[in-house]
Amino acid sequence: MSVFGDVSESLRRPESSGHSLRDDVILVEVAWEVTNKVGGIYTVIQTKAKVTIDEWGENYVMMGPYFEHNVRTQVELVEPQNPAIKRTIDSMNSKGCKVYFGRWLIEGNPCVILFDVGATAWSLDRWKAELWDCCSIGIPWYDREANDAVLFGFLITWFLGEFVSQCEGNCPFIITHFHEWLSGVGLIMCRFRKIPVATIFTTHATLLGRYLCAGNVDFYNNLAYFDVDREAGERQIYHRYCMERAAVHCTHVFTTVSEITAVEAGYLLKCKPHVVTPNGLNLRKFSAVHEFQNLHSKSKMRIQEFVRGHFYGHLDFDLDKTVYFFIAGRYEFTNKGADLFLEALARLNYLLRTHQSRVTVVAFFIMPARTNNFNVETLKGQAVRKQLWDTANAVKEKFGKKLYESLLSGELPEAKQMIDQEDFVMMKRALLSTQRQSLPPVCTHNMLDDSTDPILSTIRRIGLFNHPNDRVKVIFHPEFLSSTSPLLPLDYEEFVRGCHLGVFPSYYEPWGYTPAECTVMGIPSISTNLSGFGCFMEHHITDPSAYGVYILDRRFKSLDECCNQLTSFLYSFSQQSRRQRIIQRNRTERLSDLLDWRYLGRYYTHARLLALSKAFPSDFSDDLAEISASLHYSQPTSSPPSPSFSAASTPRYSDSEIEPYDEEEEVEIDRKNIKLDSMLNLIHERNKNLEESFTFRKSSIGNTSSSSRPSEFSSSTATTIPSKPTDPSDANWMTNSSDSKMPTNPSVSHDPRKPTDPSDPSKSTNPSTSHDPSKPTDPNRPTNPSSSKWPRKLSNPSRDTNPSNT
Repeated sequence: MSVFGDVSESLRRPESSGHSLRDDVILVEVAWEVTNKVGGIYTVIQTKAKVTIDEWGENYVMMGPYFEHNVRTQVELVEPQNPAIKRTIDSMNSKGCKVYFGRWLIEGNPCVILFDVGATAWSLDRWKAELWDCCSIGIPWYDREANDAVLFGFLITWFLGEFVSQCEGNCPFIITHFHEWLSGVGLIMCRFRKIPVATIFTTHATLLGRYLCAGNVDFYNNLAYFDVDREAGERQIYHRYCMERAAVHCTHVFTTVSEITAVEAGYLLKCKPHVVTPNGLNLRKFSAVHEFQNLHSKSKMRIQEFVRGHFYGHLDFDLDKTVYFFIAGRYEFTNKGADLFLEALARLNYLLRTHQSRVTVVAFFIMPARTNNFNVETLKGQAVRKQLWDTANAVKEKFGKKLYESLLSGELPEAKQMIDQEDFVMMKRALLSTQRQSLPPVCTHNMLDDSTDPILSTIRRIGLFNHPNDRVKVIFHPEFLSSTSPLLPLDYEEFVRGCHLGVFPSYYEPWGYTPAECTVMGIPSISTNLSGFGCFMEHHITDPSAYGVYILDRRFKSLDECCNQLTSFLYSFSQQSRRQRIIQRNRTERLSDLLDWRYLGRYYTHARLLALSKAFPSDFSDDLAEISASLHYSQPTSSPPSPSFSAASTPRYSDSEIEPYDEEEEVEIDRKNIKLDSMLNLIHERNKNLEESFTFRKSSIGNTSSSSRPSEFSSSTATTIPSKPTDPSDANWMTNSSDSKMPTNPSVSHDPRKPTDPSDPSKSTNPSTSHDPSKPTDPNRPTNPSSSKWPRKLSNPSRDTNPSNT
């Protein structure tokens, strides 16, 4: 059920929304991931296709590389309906190229034009020389990926130039949207050859930023001090970095996917993004509110079956009082926050054991790593579980038949008659098979680098070996989930629905699809204020934790303080009653409309209109005030069903089902809490800044002899963020008065066996104690990150001004 009504009314087609768009405008989207799954950009383009087709119809075309194994399963090759496109493809094919036209078999069925880069390898040296002549970027022969990017970019430029000439003076206005550095050469050459197209360049994560964070550097505190040329050169990616930076400075409109990436791009690429275009998802809304709750229950039962087999012989905990946490994504141990999650689990284990909690936490790590096969002990556990199930069913069938015959004869059966000696023998043999001499395995597979694997090494250090006394159990599944797996036969979506909490304490996460996917499925999640998703939710929701989105402060807290705060979140969530979790899932699911492409597509509309107004100023207006509506969730009027209020609203271990709760009433309350913020002043201010920053604004689109935008990161137009955000949690309940002098490494600075007692009222575990409900965030605050403040040097704010200590 939608909280804020019909979003599509504010996302009308361009020709009906009052803007200057006409039918003679074509949108071309260029990416290496079109029909070619490499990373997260594939998900962005695939999920956005339906909304874009609804808006642009046949005037929308995608361009990508041709790979036969992908085309065979994802693309239907057809003849183009547009005569100019057909003539262009025929012309290029006659000159030795291999260009294909078809329909991508995804929702929306968009048109795709695919280029076989290998077929034009004979032109590589000539094109590399032209690239050097126009912008002094040299591409080494050994970097195959960069060479492919050159071929792909020149093919795109060739096609667009040929298409303009084939239109024979009746050329439509063309918007060309390039994604990431792999397509950047096409943008650079379009500008150099003065092809009349409006260009947009989107970086989903800066190339240098990925490499720097992979090296475990103090990235955000040193953003302003990196010698970007030297850093790129030392990592042997200088030519790639130059390709990305040149594309950024040549484009009409530069966009990033999140506020935090906008800051990063300002320092590393020396250019401030004009628009932030958050990533969305295609939502499947249920006709009844309780449907997604039923899906959660069904998927949870399947996870429980796996847990029964995995922990056979040591299944001494109550599955009805077991909660399932998980972390998933690429195996980047530090960047994805797996190190922080493990340390917090060790401290959580101590807390649950100290307070003799009846709750058990099972934490899954779904991160693909190098393995050679399934763990034999893990497979045996599932076989034992199946054998017990078959034995129980056989005895039950015989018992039912005897009971039925006895009742038919008019006699009450005796217990000895119902189960004979053969049944007892069968059950005893099954019972003996469950005996186990070893502990349940931590890893479900045989790892190739067991001794050096980061997750397994950390587990050995913190001592989480799935011992019966441990209240936190760990399962490392180093493989993507699949419904055909003999071990855990669940797709990723089914697995997520069956869990209770997703934990993603990432250090470097330009957007973060995993917590977004949790939200649209109604599963609470933990993110950070260093991820694009976390920043987005902080801007749109006054109290994210009330809606099941917990924002971990990794921007201004030390690593040890972050670990304490994460432990606080995990402990408080584990103490929720079943009813509280149900109500919170309802609230979380209602946030899904914020992540729908029908809402987030307006940011792309903004970027396209801005690009047209810059490329063709005499034909398109730059007055973009009409697309100013933005959604904002205030703090719920009713007491939110979140861990921050669970201690005061319900007794400990309460599973009461008599608390009054009306779902329709809650939806209506949330609908009233929505604020449509005006961004008129923000957009007028941005347009004023654009007039100052675009040096080519009043010149011809083809004039590339001078720089189109200042190359240095101007402080007057820099993207900045508040130096101190609202602290979502008082995490200092586990630190002493001298914690400011403690090292930030949780492995040495904090003993997980001795955290502070969270029941101490002076050191509450409440993850939201720092938020004053009487002083909600100003709902009129602009939600566009380009208007926020960011310090030149990020550091931990002083204890005297920290809101968590007031």
